[in-house]
Amino acid sequence: MSAALLAPDSEEEVARAVAAAAAAGEPLAIEGNGTKRALLRPVQAARTLSTRNLRGITLYRPQELVLSARAGTPLPEIEAALAEKGQHLIAEPPDTRALFGAELPATLGGVVAANLSGPRRIAWGAMRDHVLGVRFVNGAGEVIRSGGRVLKNVTGLDLCKLLTGSYGTLGVLTEITLKVLPAPESTGSLALRVADLAAGVRALSAGLGSPFGPTGAALLPQGAPAFGLEGPTAVLRIEDFAEPVAYRLGRLRDLLAPLGAPRLLDAESSRALWRMVREAGLLGATAAEAVWRVSVPPTAGPAVADALRAAFAARLLLDWGGGLVWVAGPATEAAHAAVMAAARAGGGTWTLFRAPEPLRAAVEVLPPEPPPLAAIAARVKAALDPKGVLNPGRMRAGA
Repeated sequence: MSAALLAPDSEEEVARAVAAAAAAGEPLAIEGNGTKRALLRPVQAARTLSTRNLRGITLYRPQELVLSARAGTPLPEIEAALAEKGQHLIAEPPDTRALFGAELPATLGGVVAANLSGPRRIAWGAMRDHVLGVRFVNGAGEVIRSGGRVLKNVTGLDLCKLLTGSYGTLGVLTEITLKVLPAPESTGSLALRVADLAAGVRALSAGLGSPFGPTGAALLPQGAPAFGLEGPTAVLRIEDFAEPVAYRLGRLRDLLAPLGAPRLLDAESSRALWRMVREAGLLGATAAEAVWRVSVPPTAGPAVADALRAAFAARLLLDWGGGLVWVAGPATEAAHAAVMAAARAGGGTWTLFRAPEPLRAAVEVLPPEPPPLAAIAARVKAALDPKGVLNPGRMRAGA
């Protein structure tokens, strides 16, 4: 973490701060409320530029399903404004305070910069898919706008998707426009005890392949005792109006009955359970442990899980139908090497999501890019941040 904190009150002040850093060749660590400092590599910078003072919803048109807010706006503030109008954030981004031990909530800019999405991603897409427009300051201190404030717009080069998931390495987000949707009136879940993880993924695949539209599909290797779920359990969620939820859950129960004895969870229990899935609370990671996210084809999820259990008795949580494997284990290079090997064997990727700084500085927190892709990424970085002052080394050493 840097010694000095810059927290501008306006986009113009952000631009001046970045321009001054570029002129001096001094790197900046970019953050919102700093809740995810333990994510990816540590940034070596003398100063931190925070967007925490760029707060407030600047546009909200519920009838048009569009919301714009400054990048430093706390996520709970946005969720509360949407809830008043019966709407919600489509990608269901997680509240990571517990996982990172943070007191302050995540900001909209931080969630978009990390492209964080929750269980609903399998049905409605990632955070990146719902960003309609952005304003940001590039590494030269220039203010750039991309996209718009309407659902249908033609923008040419889609910088919105480029900035989403770039972890502040290409620009400092100052304002974001999102598509939003009506929140479901009701929800319910179907839980099925399974013999093993492979059987669990088969059950989830059957549900996801059905016409009943699950919006969540998770596999709980340790179960969820607080909800009366013991042992490996597959869980499918339905969200809609009350009557369709009841009908579709009933049809799903009939569909999965040959695989076991499905149990229905009511709306209150369902919401609480999926909140814990979204925030990886069911993973049970201790403060001293590292946390990884491994993304693989869903059918490869059980093999990844088995390999990591054998390597270091990993604790696990599978989301997205088995395609997202949350892993908790010792914060060691040996454990990280096992995660990388399992991800590669499964044809997927890994992210070192949380770890002590020495480990994050010593290992590849993300897979290396293939040379052609790395060359493109280097040209993009040179165009948007020619002096390399924005979050240098955050994603990869020397980048």
